[in-house]
Amino acid sequence: MIALTRMRVTGFVRSGRALPPLIAVLAVLSLLYGGGASSASSAYGYSAVMLFPILAWLVKLVLDTEPDVQRRLARLTVGPVREAAAGLLAAALLAGGVCLLAMVAPWPFRGIRGPLAGSTEPPVLTGVLLGVLAHLLALLGALALGALTARVVTRRVLPGVVVLVTGSVLAIVLGLRGSVVPWLVPPVMSTARALGAESAPDAGTLAGLVVHTLLWCAVAFAIYGRLRRGRS
Repeated sequence: MIALTRMRVTGFVRSGRALPPLIAVLAVLSLLYGGGASSASSAYGYSAVMLFPILAWLVKLVLDTEPDVQRRLARLTVGPVREAAAGLLAAALLAGGVCLLAMVAPWPFRGIRGPLAGSTEPPVLTGVLLGVLAHLLALLGALALGALTARVVTRRVLPGVVVLVTGSVLAIVLGLRGSVVPWLVPPVMSTARALGAESAPDAGTLAGLVVHTLLWCAVAFAIYGRLRRGRS
């Protein structure tokens, strides 16, 4: 499975398919941090929101890179579970690299500042740790959404694009304050709002965001596995 994962990462990079998402990531981060400094927790929270659609797109591209015939041969060679896991692992590694870039990006731009005098904003280190959590949750949600839009599930390009765009938009819209069905989407926007508050979110709020993400991803991956078995 490790060799198959390495092959898929290498194929994605060498084919040039990594370039469009990389350009989009650099453009988003430049716009986000080029306008001035903000607290670490707020900056990283909204960075995770803005990167979520790009991460899901990246996952889809990684899963769609391998030709169908080659994917079926890999499935016969290593088994369906390992073959599917290798694709998700390759996508997770590349998406994790994007998240790492996003964590480093604000510092050259001086986009992170300390808490203002008299405010209850969390210190920089706490904000960075919260930012790591926000990007991890966004990565998990994007991995699940991107998997649901892969060609092996949708069979055609257009349905995958529709699911990708719709899911990305709903993840933001349904995460806004006052939404009555926020559980339909991963809580990327809810996480950003929690991290952008005047004070650091409490342990209960963070635990709720983590549980929400894990449950949503579990359901999404279960659907992905079922559809994949029926359409491979």
